[in-house]
Amino acid sequence: MARVKIEMPRHFTFTTEVPVRISDINYGGHLGNDAVLSMVHEARVRFLKNHQYSELDIEGYGLVLTDSVIIYKAEGFHGEEIQIDVTVSDFNKYGCDFFYLLSNRKTAVEIAHAKTGIVFYDYDERKVVSVPDAFRNRFVKYAE
Repeated sequence: MARVKIEMPRHFTFTTEVPVRISDINYGGHLGNDAVLSMVHEARVRFLKNHQYSELDIEGYGLVLTDSVIIYKAEGFHGEEIQIDVTVSDFNKYGCDFFYLLSNRKTAVEIAHAKTGIVFYDYDERKVVSVPDAFRNRFVKYAE
């Protein structure tokens, strides 16, 4: 089976830090894959809040996660601070991709590369909608 690849952007527009909690550690003694996805979700929520949005209100619409990819680069351990750099790119008619670079804040060792695809969604009408122009215009300048 072919390995999944993510072409990571060169520039990120937001940075946050998330601690590795004891509940994030799996039976192998390191950061679990489910915890990485939870950290990515937390980083996305913080990114949106930084721009006065939420996952249920981006210019009047919500978002729906359509896919996620995580490429693991190194282990993470309890007590470490993970720096998560976030950006938005790869716009299409209905959505875009969020990219995440997870690194050990102290050592700068890359822990994981991640991408989540989203579409915009009208929860009242229960249907996918086009990317709001204001959102696209705010971030397309950073997209590569």
